[in-house]
Amino acid sequence: MTDDDTKESTFLVTHADGDSAVLKDVHDGQVHTLASNPGVEVDDAIEGEVSPDPPMEVSWQLTEIEERRSLSIEESEEPPTQQERQLAADQPVGELTREPRAGIGEIHVLTVPEDGTGEAVADVIDDREGTLSRAARLGVNRVEVRSEPGVVSIRYLP
Repeated sequence: MTDDDTKESTFLVTHADGDSAVLKDVHDGQVHTLASNPGVEVDDAIEGEVSPDPPMEVSWQLTEIEERRSLSIEESEEPPTQQERQLAADQPVGELTREPRAGIGEIHVLTVPEDGTGEAVADVIDDREGTLSRAARLGVNRVEVRSEPGVVSIRYLP
């Protein structure tokens, strides 16, 4: 093993059991199966370093953890904010606008057909891996989905 084989990045834990874990690099999508589980859990974001596990180097080991945080996604009872409603009003159906939040995170506003709002919310929540990968990339801990007919806001929050 050489230093070139070591990879430092942000990873999402997509599978974990007592014997192993699977990490997905949230920047390039590469999947790393760990030879053992160093105590991580599904939906953890790990900023750290992985290296091939000797001697065959077909699995990986988490050699350094700089930061570990648990990620969550939830549907909120709250409606979209006035700002989010305005963003939706200014864009056609099917469009997505990304806005930085004050501080850390982003807000994504999606305009959908009014009768498709529930389905759009379900799609965001069901795409757990994709949604939480974005959260890990943005350095936040939780995702809150708000909606009202025709508008879905995905809030990436610290």
